[in-house]
Amino acid sequence: MVGLEAAASDVCIVMDGDLQHPPELLPVILARHGEDDADVVAASRYVGGGDTSGLGTAVRFGVSRVATWLTRAMFPIRLARSTDPMTGFFLVDRRRLDVSALKPQGFKILLEILARNDLRVAEVPMEFAERRHGTSKASLRQGGTFIAHLARLRFGKMSLFALIGAIGAAANLGIMWALTAAGVPYIWAAVIGAEVTIIGNFLLQERFVFADMRTDARALGIRFASSFAFNNVEAALRIPVMALMVESWHISSVLATGLSLIVAFFARFLFHSLVVYAPQRRKRNDDSPSAEPPTDTAAQRVIRAIDVEVMKPGEL
Repeated sequence: MVGLEAAASDVCIVMDGDLQHPPELLPVILARHGEDDADVVAASRYVGGGDTSGLGTAVRFGVSRVATWLTRAMFPIRLARSTDPMTGFFLVDRRRLDVSALKPQGFKILLEILARNDLRVAEVPMEFAERRHGTSKASLRQGGTFIAHLARLRFGKMSLFALIGAIGAAANLGIMWALTAAGVPYIWAAVIGAEVTIIGNFLLQERFVFADMRTDARALGIRFASSFAFNNVEAALRIPVMALMVESWHISSVLATGLSLIVAFFARFLFHSLVVYAPQRRKRNDDSPSAEPPTDTAAQRVIRAIDVEVMKPGEL
């Protein structure tokens, strides 16, 4: 995004420098943009006349196609006219973007642009050449980054929070299963599983969910203490409920834990959004007017938080 902000012209072209993106296509892209009916002109490997031989192996081709189908399925409106939203070779009119709002993860910049903006898209076929220098950036880590980015674009922070919660829940259940299998009473197994996953979830949320809110939030130690305290209070309330379900409904302790974790999800998310990572209050200048705008009620703040996080960025 730094390049888009620093460019001298509003019409910007993004491409790789390893010659897999043919420079000979630049005049064609510019000419297509000159028809004045598109905000983005993408060089597509999959439109008629395009070629994917530069992907190399059949595995890479398959992964590319599956990623493209998944992306278009999740954004059927925004990507309706895009056959290759994963391409790294495209022209974009910067005047149609809020560049400061773009937060790409990894190197799928066009996906970020198209998902966050309602743009007119045109495509030209591209013969994706074989790599002449360097090595591919594709890796399992980049694949994980792509999936996380796609989820964040489609569902906002809540999706990543849910994903981390699901990972924590799976870890919690796994710890419980291992401990109960070793003869540990299920109550103690639940306590140990909860403590381990509370800490693990906080570290993952810091890195992947609320990273953009940390600067204005309170210090790391305070964030951890408030998150840890809330989750322990929640666990202290949840575990007796779980025990009651086991004793009263005669269901598996693992199943009861899973049900209670689902119920606790929304309370955790709202507390972290509204309290743990809330921006610090700025001290009012003594010379400023004493009158302050009315503050929202707690209910209004909760409704607004749900609306913002679930609908961001959303499709129009």
